[in-house]
Amino acid sequence: MTDADTRTPLSQLLASMTCENDICHVHVPDDWLQGRAIYGGLTAALCLQSIYDQHGSELPPLRSALLSFIGPAGPDVTLRPVVVRQGKSTAFITVDMLSDDKMAARATFCFGKARDSRVAHAHLDAPAVATPDACDSFFQRPGQTAPNFTQHFEGRFAGGSMPVTQSDDPRYVVWIRHRDREIAPVVVGLAALADALPPAAMASFSEIAPISTMTWMFDVLDDDPATEDGWWLSQSVANHSADGYSSQAMHVWNSAGKPVIVGRQNVAIFA
Repeated sequence: MTDADTRTPLSQLLASMTCENDICHVHVPDDWLQGRAIYGGLTAALCLQSIYDQHGSELPPLRSALLSFIGPAGPDVTLRPVVVRQGKSTAFITVDMLSDDKMAARATFCFGKARDSRVAHAHLDAPAVATPDACDSFFQRPGQTAPNFTQHFEGRFAGGSMPVTQSDDPRYVVWIRHRDREIAPVVVGLAALADALPPAAMASFSEIAPISTMTWMFDVLDDDPATEDGWWLSQSVANHSADGYSSQAMHVWNSAGKPVIVGRQNVAIFA
């Protein structure tokens, strides 16, 4: 970002969170909104950051997250992290996000220490795609209107279909990275990034129509996720869409093809 850039880097937004008596507050600027509300990935990142601000030094790596998006959130939100149970190896922490004193989201995070195991396998091969430099832009395209928050990401279209193309293949494969490279810990940035793509069902739309994420769960497959030059390969696939709802599978690999996140999402569609 340039000196004249008025956008708020994610690292700066996370650092602006204030916490007192186990309650955290943050103001989300317009450039991080989706319409008038916070998008799901930022909700997850803010909930996770509130946990790290309160309990970070005590926690093992993040293993899993489950989020329910109950109502619109933003621009001013309150977060209440609560340790439900913490043992020798695992911790379960919930976070309620409130906006205008109304419940906006509820998240449950599972943290767990690594343990010795004879079982090890990974059947989550990354799709074969061109490098980011060889791919066209995904978010910034002529004639395309994208949500405000997407200006904080670089996206390169690597496979599948583009949104609103009446496609019979509702699938995106996109190289994506934060423009802000100062986000720590990395897993907070990954939470924001893993939900930055539009729902895959939008590839089947004939025109822009509203969507709303209902629930999202994801597992983190790496204790210390890392990638080269900030690029992650993200894939979203709409496995089933009917009756105004779409169920999609989501994966994120690092630049070397190592899986780092796998998840599912339920989306309400109004098309």
